[in-house]
Amino acid sequence: MNRIRWIVLIAVLALVAAACGDSTDDTTAAPATTAAPTTTAGDGGADTTAAPDTTEPMAGLTGTLRVLLHQNPPLVEYMEDFNKRFMEANPDLNVEMEVLAAGDLATAIQTRLTAGEIDVIDFCPDPCAAFSNPIQPYMSDADTPVWQQLIEAGLVMDLTDEPFVANYDSVAVADASTYNDRVYALPMGRVSYSGMFVNNDLLAEVGVPLPTTWGELVSACEAIKAANYSCMTVGGADGWPVFVGSYGLLGAFYPDQAGLVEGLWNGTIKWNDENTLELWRRYQTYVTDMLEPGVTGLAHDAGPARYAAGDVAFMPTGVWQGPAVEDAAPAFDWTYVPFPGSDDAADNQYLFGKYDMSWMVANETANKDAALAYLAALSDPAEYNTFANAVGYLPTQPTATLDTKLGQAVAPLLENYRVGFEQYWVAPKGAGQWSNGSQGAQFFAPFNTWEDPVALANQAQADLEAGLGS
Repeated sequence: MNRIRWIVLIAVLALVAAACGDSTDDTTAAPATTAAPTTTAGDGGADTTAAPDTTEPMAGLTGTLRVLLHQNPPLVEYMEDFNKRFMEANPDLNVEMEVLAAGDLATAIQTRLTAGEIDVIDFCPDPCAAFSNPIQPYMSDADTPVWQQLIEAGLVMDLTDEPFVANYDSVAVADASTYNDRVYALPMGRVSYSGMFVNNDLLAEVGVPLPTTWGELVSACEAIKAANYSCMTVGGADGWPVFVGSYGLLGAFYPDQAGLVEGLWNGTIKWNDENTLELWRRYQTYVTDMLEPGVTGLAHDAGPARYAAGDVAFMPTGVWQGPAVEDAAPAFDWTYVPFPGSDDAADNQYLFGKYDMSWMVANETANKDAALAYLAALSDPAEYNTFANAVGYLPTQPTATLDTKLGQAVAPLLENYRVGFEQYWVAPKGAGQWSNGSQGAQFFAPFNTWEDPVALANQAQADLEAGLGS
């Protein structure tokens, strides 16, 4: 690598660490220039092309393939099994997989790429968001997203002509993995993060119906707590699950999430206007009245086991926790529904989400054949179907179907699937720390210091205008 390329690499990856230090998780990924597919199978995606059979050895695959993966228990379990099978099929190849928390992934990508020590990358640094947040014409003086910087620096391999790309839905590939008409990643799944898990047994015992409006949810929580049960739980110790759990509220108030972003930039929508003030009040009700005591000490990964204990009615979070809930209590009777944040049930029909993790290949990998064979094997339709069911992603291959309890719960809702705010939002340069009101639930005590929703809304708008120059 020449001196200029080395300097570009260091500069770009420093921006990776800065840009990815904030946010959601597994939570978390897609730009959505078009609507996401609305069913889990048979949905008019690209034609499928058979990928190599992982049970047959690939000629010439030798050495060590180095893989970087983000921490997500069902994903890690699946990948450990896959790696074992892949190595058994290719006995002269060794796969070394390193698993890191999403918050540490940005720095790891920097150091591994700089040192030439990585081949296949799970591009899922916080907020795990594929090719999201493209700069729009109405956005002035905004930084290009990290994925674009990496591509323009020549650090990511062009996968456009690889046959296995055709196994994925064409819309998913276009929205989540394409830049300047070239494909640089594989979109492995999409998620919803605006719904909530529902304990059917507890609702039946207490005698309350499934709430479909905000008022019904408030009444249900009152009845549940009066019966000595908890209304809601979430992994609050990690911070981000708190505001992820309230995305349904944001979506109920603003179903057009791209329009919300544009309105905030051009001033037609304000964080402290009359409509949005009520959103802040509901954020606070969710945090202070609905969440059970002690969630500030509950880690995100511990949330499913806590919920599966059976004495909590709702867990507002992403679908990615479905497999963990099912593993914790296979007989537990639950479903997944949109969070009812509006007083009008018609506004509570949407599931908002994003494209999540994606696979990239280091452009300068010394083991190109093995890296591409690895992605081809993961992209085989039968293998992908196993992956989607194991991890709980909503599929991005049109032939895949979910046979899990989560799949059964979500399939009828996908007609109203929409890409969420965080995939469109780009903060103006100079905006203050409270400017992203989509995260407003996390700003309230006990997770932060704010207790007055009006004062917080005013501060959020002031911090936004500091970046807009208003």
